Amino acid sequence: MKLIKLNAIASTSSFLKEMAQNSALENFTVVTTKEQTKGRGQQSNSWISEPHKNLTISVFIKDFDLEIHQQKYLNFAISLAIFNVLLEEEIPKPSIKWPNDILSAKNKICGILIENNIRNHKIYATIVGIGLNVNQTEFPEFLKNVTSLKKIKDFNFNLDALLLRLIEKIKEKIQLLVSKKYEELENDYLKVLYKKNIPTMFKDSNDVLFMGIITGISNSGNLLVELEDETVKEFGIKEISLA
Repeated sequence: MKLIKLNAIASTSSFLKEMAQNSALENFTVVTTKEQTKGRGQQSNSWISEPHKNLTISVFIKDFDLEIHQQKYLNFAISLAIFNVLLEEEIPKPSIKWPNDILSAKNKICGILIENNIRNHKIYATIVGIGLNVNQTEFPEFLKNVTSLKKIKDFNFNLDALLLRLIEKIKEKIQLLVSKKYEELENDYLKVLYKKNIPTMFKDSNDVLFMGIITGISNSGNLLVELEDETVKEFGIKEISLA
């Protein structure tokens, strides 16, 4: 593992992406910063993090030989790695909210952004951006249902130690990917998937509300929801949200 520590940067993922374009990176090259000014989340959202308080990191990962249509297993591996770290910290009611948020009860504690490099119909490498709320206790009012490790446990965490544990967990889960233990990854993911098998109110891309039950993840990585007429429909990331 090569660890690059920065005081401030616009985006760790953008920085690492530029590095990957200009040089051959070691597997599990990690970029971390104390202050990220233009952090990115899913669907062009920004990731807001108080300087010196949280983990804002990006990890370059390669050599896992994954077909494009199998990319959901990479998502499972990364999400489970973070979930397991929170489990070890005895964070209450941790779960994974599809596609890549980690929750404690109903509150978001971590966001993940995965950007893949495709070559010859395979995922050659990936850059995983992780924003984990650690020692921050106050958040902007417009951020709803957000929490941190310190808000839950009421003490400061050692960011460096937490970072190393997180990378070790990611390595463990990526090894499952390398060993093609896809079924194990999917089973573990579905066990902790937020709202799975629970009747839930959703909103589609037209702001239409409907009831459904999350039943799983499709082969293409979309959310499978059983509707009130007992049909199962597949939804992409921009097509559905929890109401």
